[in-house]
Amino acid sequence: MRYCIYTIVLGVLFGLGFSVSAQLMPNLGGQRVGISALTFLKTEVSPRMMAMGGSQIALPGDAYAMQWNPGAITSLKGPTFSISNGLLTSGLQHSFAGVILPNKKDGAWSMSATSLTGGEMKRRTEFQPEGTGETFYAGYVSTGVGYGQKLTEMFSCGVNLKYVGEYFDLYQSHTLVADLGFLYQTDFRDLKFAVTLANFGGNSRLQGDITPSVFSNKATALDKYSVPAIFRMGFSLRPLKTIPGFLFHAQVDHPGDNAANLRFGMEYNHKDLLFLRTGYRVNVKDQALPTAGIGLRTRVGKYPFTIEYATDPHQRLGWYHRLGLSLTLFAETR
Repeated sequence: MRYCIYTIVLGVLFGLGFSVSAQLMPNLGGQRVGISALTFLKTEVSPRMMAMGGSQIALPGDAYAMQWNPGAITSLKGPTFSISNGLLTSGLQHSFAGVILPNKKDGAWSMSATSLTGGEMKRRTEFQPEGTGETFYAGYVSTGVGYGQKLTEMFSCGVNLKYVGEYFDLYQSHTLVADLGFLYQTDFRDLKFAVTLANFGGNSRLQGDITPSVFSNKATALDKYSVPAIFRMGFSLRPLKTIPGFLFHAQVDHPGDNAANLRFGMEYNHKDLLFLRTGYRVNVKDQALPTAGIGLRTRVGKYPFTIEYATDPHQRLGWYHRLGLSLTLFAETR
């Protein structure tokens, strides 16, 4: 009877969530593409999340939890350090470093830094398309501090505050955003339910002293653009008693600058040493192919050390690759 109640409650919450999000965000679908700045914030920093199709908010916390659900960082028992690097299209490098520090009050602090860089680029003009001999740089950076707290044995929540900066030649922008996350777990087949709101904050606008050469009558305008806020809901469970290492995850993403989409992920855990993962997205353009990844957990001395790899194929932009390392001190993860 208790399991039936859990199922009914989760079904009602999902139904209400879809209804509320449909009222708050108009159903413009792909017509909203391109209305946000700082879209690098939507790129997964976790190899596990990338391998599972970008679906992970309802999974137990790991070394990258502050980036996908700050309410899940309380699942870690010991100080945990993580780094990852992603090779994206056109030589773009997407790097991440983070640390999670649990306390003795069923809470945890987190700190993180993310960057997206493309290296040196040639300055070009209408009359010098091969370059003027000068170069410039462009990139993004994000640093965050978060806190998560267990309110009950079943329920936890958290917040992650981030400074986000953009630099493009002599132009710069600065803004603050926040991530909010909730995680509820049951005792029925490790069923978990989560809701998150990512990248909630003010607008971003480039500012600078440079006056570009203009060869037309159209003036250069530096407008304000919203940050890429995303409302997410998801659940995870172990559906097969005969295969306890098999984990399934489903998630709906409702971004403010694109159409809503569904994400599904699966993970097989072999004796807590080898992890095989795959995922699939529905209604995401240029990402119609499944994702995949692998994880290997070993030890450095007596401390758990994890190596993870993920690949995300894009039909037009090629294959994204991400490699991550994480180390937990003094205690195992739950």
